[in-house]
Amino acid sequence: MSLRGVKVLVTGAGGFIGSHLVERLLQEGAVVSVFLRYNALGHKGWIDTFKNGQLSRLKIFLGDLRDPEAVRKAVKGQSIVFHLGALIAIPYSYINPREFVDTNVVGTANVLNAALEYKTERIVHTSTSEVYGTAQYVPIDESHPLVGQSPYAASKIGADQLALSYYRSFGLPVTVLRPFNTFGPRQSVRAIIPTIIIQALAGKKIKLGSLYPTRDLSFVESTVEGFVRMAQARGVLGKVINVGAGAEISVGELVEEIGSILKKKLVVEKERERVRPAESEVDRLLADTRLAQEVLDWKPKVDFTTGLKKTIDWYKRNRLLFPKEYVV
Repeated sequence: MSLRGVKVLVTGAGGFIGSHLVERLLQEGAVVSVFLRYNALGHKGWIDTFKNGQLSRLKIFLGDLRDPEAVRKAVKGQSIVFHLGALIAIPYSYINPREFVDTNVVGTANVLNAALEYKTERIVHTSTSEVYGTAQYVPIDESHPLVGQSPYAASKIGADQLALSYYRSFGLPVTVLRPFNTFGPRQSVRAIIPTIIIQALAGKKIKLGSLYPTRDLSFVESTVEGFVRMAQARGVLGKVINVGAGAEISVGELVEEIGSILKKKLVVEKERERVRPAESEVDRLLADTRLAQEVLDWKPKVDFTTGLKKTIDWYKRNRLLFPKEYVV
C-alpha cells in the first residue's frame, strides 16, 4: 500500500524518532499531521529544525495526550495514526511515576478512543524493549515475559496491553511495533550513545554508570523503516513485532567503538550517583527479529558502524543545540 496522499497523524512528532518518521512520511508523499505538546515558548521540538518546505506541508495540532478533546481533534479524519507520544525518561519515572501513567496509559486510551470513534483505518502503537526487563532468554522474541523494572517500563506495558485489548474487544485495527534501542541524530544526550559522544568530543574522560549492560542498537533509519512497513503490511493487526539489530554490545564496548572512530583513548570515570536503582537496571537486551523479517520483510537498513559514524558526525556539527549542563 502506498502512503502517497494518505492522511496520517504522528503523536510525539517533535521527539527523536517521531521527527525522523515525519520526514520519511513526507518523502513518501503522505498528508502529515503532527500532535505536539503545547508549551508557552512555542517550541515544537525537532520540528523546529525542519526546512520551510517541510513545515509548510505539516498540519500542526497542539495539545496534551492527557486531554481527550485535544486528541479527538487531531485524530478526526486521519487514516493512519502513528502513536509515538510518551514520556520516556527512565530516571524521571522514579521521581514522578504518576505522570507516566497519566501520559503513557491514559494518553494512549485517549488515542484509542478517538480512533474508535472516527474509525481510523490503522493505529501503529509504539512499544519499547524495556517492557521485557533483563533478558530471561536470548534472543528475546515477542513471547518473552513482560517485566516492568522501572515505572516507565510498567507504564508502557500498560499502554501496550490496553492497545491490544482494543483490538480484541472492539476490533480496532491496532498493531504494536516494539523497537529495541534506537540511536542516531537528534537523540537526547541523556541516552547512552549521545552521552558518550558528547563527552568524548569535549575530552578523553567519560563519566558513566555501569559498563556491563548490553543493548541491541539500531540506527534510527532502520526503526523508521519498521514503522512505515507496519502501516502498510497485511496480517499484522493485533500483533506485537520486534525491530532491532539482532546483535548486542555492552556499554564498555560502546566507549571503545566511539573512541576508535574519534581516534581517542577514552578513560571512564565512575559516576558518583547511580541513576538506576540496582534492581531496576536492565542488564541485557538482544532482539529476535524473525517475525519482522517474515511479516514485514524488514531488516536493518544501516549497519551499526555506519550509523555510529553518521551519529558522531551529526553531534560534531550540532553540539551547540544542547543545554550547556549536558555538554561535559
